[in-house]
Amino acid sequence: DDMGLGKTIQSISWILWLRGRYRKAWPCLVVCPKSVLDVWATEFAKAAPEIKVQVLRDKDELDLESLLNEQHVLVLNYAQLRGCVDLLETVKWLAIILDEGQHIKNPDSKAARAARQLKAENRLVLSGTPVENRLLDLWSLMTFAMPGALGDRKYFNHHFDRRKDGTASERLHARLRPFLLRRTKSQVAKELPSRSEETLLCEMSDAQAARYKEELARAQQMVITSSGFEVLTRRRFAILQALTRLRQICCHPALADKSATGEESAKLTATLELIEELHAEGHKVLLFSQFVSMLEILRSRLEDMGVPYYWLTGATQNRAEIVSRFQEDTSPAVFLLSLKAGGSGLNLTAASYVILYDPWWNPAVEAQAIDRAHRIGQTQPVMAYRMITKGTIEEKIMLLQQKKSLMSSNILGEGGFSRSLDKGDFEFLFGLEAEEAMRRED
Repeated sequence: DDMGLGKTIQSISWILWLRGRYRKAWPCLVVCPKSVLDVWATEFAKAAPEIKVQVLRDKDELDLESLLNEQHVLVLNYAQLRGCVDLLETVKWLAIILDEGQHIKNPDSKAARAARQLKAENRLVLSGTPVENRLLDLWSLMTFAMPGALGDRKYFNHHFDRRKDGTASERLHARLRPFLLRRTKSQVAKELPSRSEETLLCEMSDAQAARYKEELARAQQMVITSSGFEVLTRRRFAILQALTRLRQICCHPALADKSATGEESAKLTATLELIEELHAEGHKVLLFSQFVSMLEILRSRLEDMGVPYYWLTGATQNRAEIVSRFQEDTSPAVFLLSLKAGGSGLNLTAASYVILYDPWWNPAVEAQAIDRAHRIGQTQPVMAYRMITKGTIEEKIMLLQQKKSLMSSNILGEGGFSRSLDKGDFEFLFGLEAEEAMRRED
């Protein structure tokens, strides 16, 4: 389903129905990202207070005896699933729910292997983005939820993933139909207010552009001197590092070079001007970045401006309390969130403006971030701004998103993202940027 359509509450209702149908004392297991452990606990308390829930915290030890004798549901995160799988596989579960199931999209990952080891009468995978990069993502999710439905890995690769006969996606869609409930906001949440998106282009200063061109030249040379095989193997990591440095310079030069703290960032200036305007109008704003170091720079500048802010990254402990304060406080404020920690599972409908400070390769991840505000419970139109540095890799990332957005639309009816980047993609990114750099010199 799209984000914000109530998958959590529907899953709790499903657990209640299963308990009534089976009338067995088997417990249920919910595996979810760390950031939404408290969301599940809160929803159980509101919708099914008769269900006894054990939430496994970082420092807690798994109490199987209590679970089997006194508790009904165990909620833990994916890291705990990997660490506790030897104990968890000794239990016969009434149901296992994988929330944000794309965490097992890599069938060879420890999380995916651990999930497949568990014994359950019923299995459910929740995801707004079941296909993020490869069709194999979908096979991995289905191999947990409905083992054998898509055949083994070799069969799937031959009949669906590698075939170019034009009918593979249709046959895969038909195979999935009995097992896949796919709903969009336009279908079932027509009462939601509108959602608009706008891209704001920021022109680099001369100093920032010079630093960018210097890094670009090094990255371009790496790709030019690499074979297609080298791009996919031994030089791939170095090339991806170069891509990251270019993206960091677009955000702020200090992300790539700590000595550049005092330098200008066109995007930072434009973002702060936008925040100042929204704050003066009394709005709450969500701001997402993949770089915690960028959020730290923004935090410092917001303090200088006297703008109240909230903070959530992967290291944040009291997430539920912070989210609750943001939701309940009526004063204008900015919520600074790392894309990975705050981009899914959270209900932040108190905000009606979203700023995506830096673009991500996968537009589905960006959509999830915007959906923190645009979801059931939102009463105001939602406006999302993408901050893009003009003439840089950020523009190319957006073009690459559009170029490679057809795969999951053929399978699920919604846009997804790309297969792994190959040499052609890198040439596309760096080659077009070189032209822009030369235009600057002219």
